[in-house]
Amino acid sequence: MAAAASLVVVIGTVTGVLADGGGTADEAGPKETRSPTLEPLPAVPTPSASVSPSKSPKPSKSPSKKPAKSPADGKAKSSVSNGLYLHGQSQVLDWVRANRDDPRRPLIEAQIADRPAAVWFADYSPDTITSRVRAVTSGASARGQVPTVVAYGIPDRDCGGHSQGGAPDLGAYDAWIQKFAAGLGSSEVIVILEPDSLAQFECLDAGQRSARFASLARAGRTLKAANPRARVYYDAGHSGWNSAAKQASALRQAGAASAASSDGIFTNVSNFHRTDDEVAYAQSVLNALGGPSGLGAVIDTSRNGNGPPPDGEWCDPAGRKLGRPPTLSTGRSRIDAYLWIKLPGESDGCKGKPGTFTPSYAHDLVTGG
Repeated sequence: MAAAASLVVVIGTVTGVLADGGGTADEAGPKETRSPTLEPLPAVPTPSASVSPSKSPKPSKSPSKKPAKSPADGKAKSSVSNGLYLHGQSQVLDWVRANRDDPRRPLIEAQIADRPAAVWFADYSPDTITSRVRAVTSGASARGQVPTVVAYGIPDRDCGGHSQGGAPDLGAYDAWIQKFAAGLGSSEVIVILEPDSLAQFECLDAGQRSARFASLARAGRTLKAANPRARVYYDAGHSGWNSAAKQASALRQAGAASAASSDGIFTNVSNFHRTDDEVAYAQSVLNALGGPSGLGAVIDTSRNGNGPPPDGEWCDPAGRKLGRPPTLSTGRSRIDAYLWIKLPGESDGCKGKPGTFTPSYAHDLVTGG
């Protein structure tokens, strides 16, 4: 388990989960939903980070960097993060607008609310998923920016834990992914495909694992076929979980080594491991994975500024801090982006209700408190 994934509709900044619940098939307006809480598994020692990274960096896929005009309050703002899209709806922006006189507001607004993050789609409601995804991708395309969307609907999600849910079966999931893909449009988009689905596979029996791997491979092909400019990344857990070799084996079986279904891997979603550790781990996984040299990795840096807590606490641990701002320019071999996939300030369930924006927690992440 990654640790508390973000599932809220973002109103202008950080991640938002566009819940797919209710409404008509033509309804494009996102709705808020709560974040699931993902309790991480015990750390598993990984091989030394000294494994040599690949010398074949992924070719640059430069998004448009045309500056966007500052819109009126309530609409998407211009991103300062190398072309990443700042979605126009989120709990944090709701709070910022409703609490202009709060002394914490300036820091939270500048450091969290004005930065782009992923938009999560986690509720299983096939009738609305296409329009909801399209609402995000079309908004980004209109601004010449790149959105990040998270598909989070695999059956047996979170092994029945805090974030359980998803499609009722893999057949339904395949159909849901097809409708998800139909909303991707034709512009560049980053797709985070099913956090925890491959790092947390050991709760499944052999038959279930094989079926999940096959379904994820189909999902990647479906997403890439619907929009060849979509950049699809598969779950690689994080540097404190599975070994690079073990993770690469699961990724390979799920199609992550094929250019027809994958652009690479993602790590550290909702977790706290330091960026340098994640870079070394991701490069090791990619080396073990094989496949085209163009495969890369994206790393969630939303809460890793102070690294993981020494006691292994996963639920809103004290002393954590925002990590590197989201960017498509990392300067690291085969590392395509640093992203905020988890929405900073959304509680894991200890400093606030799970999935809700908690200003005291957000302020702590800004200040390192």
